Amino acid sequence: MEVRSEGLPVRCEKVGSGTTPVIARTRLQVWFIRVCSSILLWTGLVQLVAVGELWQPRFFTNITNKITQNTPFPLQVQVHAQPPPPPLLRARNYTSNGYLKVSCNGGLNQMRAAICDMVTVARLLNLTLVVPELDKTSFWADPSNFEDIFNVKHFIDSLRDEVRIVRRVPKRFNRKYGYKMFKMPPVSWSDEKYYLQQILPLFGNLKVLHFNKTDARLANNISLNLQELRCRVNFQALKFTPQIESLGYKLVRILQERGPFVALHLRYEMDMLAFSGCTHGCTKDESEELKALRYAYPWWREKEIVSEERRLQGLCPLTPEETALVLQALGFDKETQIYIAAGEIYGSERRLAALRAAFPRIVRKEMLLDPVELQQFQNHSSQMAALDFMVSIASNTFIPTYYGNMAKVVEGHRRYLGFKRTILLDRKRLVELLDLHQNGTLSWNEFAVAVQAAHEKRIGQPMRRRVIADKPKEEDYFYANPQECLCERTNCDDLLGPNNSSSYRENEHAIPSKN
Repeated sequence: MEVRSEGLPVRCEKVGSGTTPVIARTRLQVWFIRVCSSILLWTGLVQLVAVGELWQPRFFTNITNKITQNTPFPLQVQVHAQPPPPPLLRARNYTSNGYLKVSCNGGLNQMRAAICDMVTVARLLNLTLVVPELDKTSFWADPSNFEDIFNVKHFIDSLRDEVRIVRRVPKRFNRKYGYKMFKMPPVSWSDEKYYLQQILPLFGNLKVLHFNKTDARLANNISLNLQELRCRVNFQALKFTPQIESLGYKLVRILQERGPFVALHLRYEMDMLAFSGCTHGCTKDESEELKALRYAYPWWREKEIVSEERRLQGLCPLTPEETALVLQALGFDKETQIYIAAGEIYGSERRLAALRAAFPRIVRKEMLLDPVELQQFQNHSSQMAALDFMVSIASNTFIPTYYGNMAKVVEGHRRYLGFKRTILLDRKRLVELLDLHQNGTLSWNEFAVAVQAAHEKRIGQPMRRRVIADKPKEEDYFYANPQECLCERTNCDDLLGPNNSSSYRENEHAIPSKN
């Protein structure tokens, strides 16, 4: 018996007392052929695309060109071939003694140096380092995490042959699982002996140790292999995120297209003035405001400060007005392009008026970039500082008006890149000369000659780092002159001279900087 269902013949056979439809073989065959054909077609298409990408036949190129020519608006998307990622380094095989968690404190460059130090400590003690936490409680109140500023994957991968780095402490060591983590600040300026004899034994009873302060916790002068690791972290492992790098490179490109430029680290920001107690040139109300701010932050320990005494000791940042005179005396003219690598200047445009009058080509990142491009970095001072850091490294000349952490770290980077010109201002001498010029004792020519003579040997030339036994705060900072990493391809005596240590920074370390 044959019936029809949806136009297809269906055979029915009697089974017992009823009839059961049996699907015709032809229908199964049709579906089988369809499935097989689809598989074959897709396989052929994939192979064709693969061969096309390999050979790039003229046929496809011509079609692409015609499509582009006939498009009413030119296509703006440009595809750049990305170099293949370097092969992963072989991970160092060691038995970890425990986890080291660190919370960095301070501004971007203070934290950068601390990260390098903590990687080095983890390597020395055979520890597993947890990706560092960044400061969120200081004056800047920046909510940025490590991965918001640095390329965390590159950081971990590029150091895997030296130290194991994980993104977070394993859950079993979290407080909610009943584990109480031991916190402590390591002693400042400590060498290998301290960490091996005082810190390592703690891991006999601890699985995780939390360093809650990291600024200047490792000595300037330690063994060569550890110094080289510090450099490797600083110059290779700590890359900024692609977003920061892209915008930073754009800033540099814009500046370079306009000609050579000076990066001026004008450290005349509210936090610096409040912390240092330097109020020269400020109004009475401004001085009171800065003093109130200093008292509001307990970690700024020194409260009562005599501003003029500090200024005469060379311990204050130059004011914008003083900076204008010094730059002119050094030979920079009105055509000099100056990029201000700094946050908001205290007193704003009123205090910048003299500097702008002397150097009309002053620019800031806010003047060179679209506000939309900077929007993602607003209220993230460390990310904004990262842009200034990139510009400062790339500048033709770098001039800091205060020798703080950014000045030191940038100086070291520029030495590493071939001793690029960095003018380190002798503020104590400059204050003397400025006062003599402004009271009429020195003519302009006499002032200019004296300023230039004072800085002949302060332009970032090769030199040995000054070592002062038992006085680490007074000796030269490792990250400002990482000489061990500058002599890899040449003899240090040929490059730096035989122990020609200098004392030109004798006043620079009296006040630690927050930047």
